[in-house]
Formats: sequence, structure tokens, C-alpha cells
Amino acid sequence: MTAAALLLLASCASPKKFVYLNDMEPGKQYPVNTETVTIVHENDRLDIKVSCRNPELAVPFNSQVGAYRLSADGGVTAAGVETVEQGYRVDADGNIIFPILGKIKVAGKSLKQVSDMIAGMISEGGYIRDPQVSIEFLNFKYTVLGAVGGKGTYSVDGDRITILEAIAKSGDLAKEARLDRIAVIRTVDGKQEIYFNDIRTVDIFMSPTYYLQQNDIIYVEPKHKPRNENAWQTASFIVSLASLFSTILWALTGTGVISVN
Repeated sequence: MTAAALLLLASCASPKKFVYLNDMEPGKQYPVNTETVTIVHENDRLDIKVSCRNPELAVPFNSQVGAYRLSADGGVTAAGVETVEQGYRVDADGNIIFPILGKIKVAGKSLKQVSDMIAGMISEGGYIRDPQVSIEFLNFKYTVLGAVGGKGTYSVDGDRITILEAIAKSGDLAKEARLDRIAVIRTVDGKQEIYFNDIRTVDIFMSPTYYLQQNDIIYVEPKHKPRNENAWQTASFIVSLASLFSTILWALTGTGVISVN
């Protein structure tokens, strides 16, 4: 009876360790870190579209979206021809080759900065008076490892996903996961940085990694570290060796070669 009661208490208490945002209160508002800006990096692929009041003027700047037809009234419409490679890949030097404008340095800038820069170059060049430039990532990806339901690399439609959404997409946390040791490994200025998050508390909302950036790596630390296989093999060898020595000693003692007083 006592054992059953203890088991019941344990079953009631243990789930608290797995409750996300355990300190949230109903009806209370909590701030969220919205200052996180997605930065363009090398090997990113960008979808860049230019538009304006006169669509035909934007055609030369949208050469990668397909072919165009010129109608009798002078209008321009897409012909529905897809290109082999979509978007503009950021090369190892952080540049893209953009129609008319040529090589543009985009790495290290936010999407808004790149958009404003291209719009300014088009306007200053006298091509279009008031161009509108929209940019999206075509290869926004992140990786989830550790104590989760589904390890792997996932793609994002757009450039906005939270760490909670990413964990949910990976099949949620495994039962052996540590909720206070969820790491995000991020490339910053060409170097790797690691941030630890505790999703039991509302502090996660203000984390610099609450919103993920492309190529972030989420590592969920397990409660128990994997056994060191090398140490286990060494210990097994020592036990086997000791057993062999004991067997030989027993055999020699039995034949009288070695006497034990």
C-alpha cells in the first residue's frame, strides 16, 4: 500500500519537470525579443523581386523569374517558363550577381538592408523612379539534434520560426531531455557561438535565439550522458584479464606447482 502511494506521488510530481513555460500566469502579458534580425550569410539563396508602377520597367531586374510576353497594348506578362536555378546564391565572398547592377555585397546585412540598397541603386541609376524590392530566403534551414523525437535538418517557409516551433516540428522533446539545457549553436561573424535556453521559464521569450536564424543548430542535452564506450571496453578487458589470472592461479595450485599456505 505504501509503495503504491509513493508511486502515485512520483507520477504526479514528475510531469512538472516536463511542463514548458511553467512560470507563466493566465492573463499576464510577457515581452518577446523582436529585435532579432535575420542576417544574410554566404551560401544563402535569395528570392529577389523588383516591382514598380510600370511593370515593363522592372522586367530586366526580374530575369530569373522566367520569360515574359509583350502584349499588343504594351503590357508585360510572365510566360510561365521556370528557370533551372531559382534565386540568387550568395557566393563565398558574400556577393550576388544581380541583373543590370552587377556584383552586390549582401553578406552581413539584413534582408531590409539588402532590399533598401538594391532599391537605392536602381533609383540612383535612373532605371526606375520608385522601385519596390522584396526579398525572401529560399533555403532557410535549421538542424535539431539530441534528445528529440526526430533529429534532422528542416526547412522553413520564409525566415521566421521560434525555437518552440522548431522543437515541435522535430517531434517534441524526448523524455530524457533537459529542459534547462537546450542549446542553439549559431554562426556570428564567421565564428560559432552557443546559447543555452531553459524552456521551463518565460525567459525563453527574451532569448537572442528565440527566433532562429538560418543554419542554426539546436542541441537538446539529455539528462544522462552516453556511456563512454572506450572506458567500458577497458574495464571489460581488465575484468577478463583478472578472471584469466585467477583461473591460471587455481590450476597451478591444484597441480602442486604453487602452494598456498
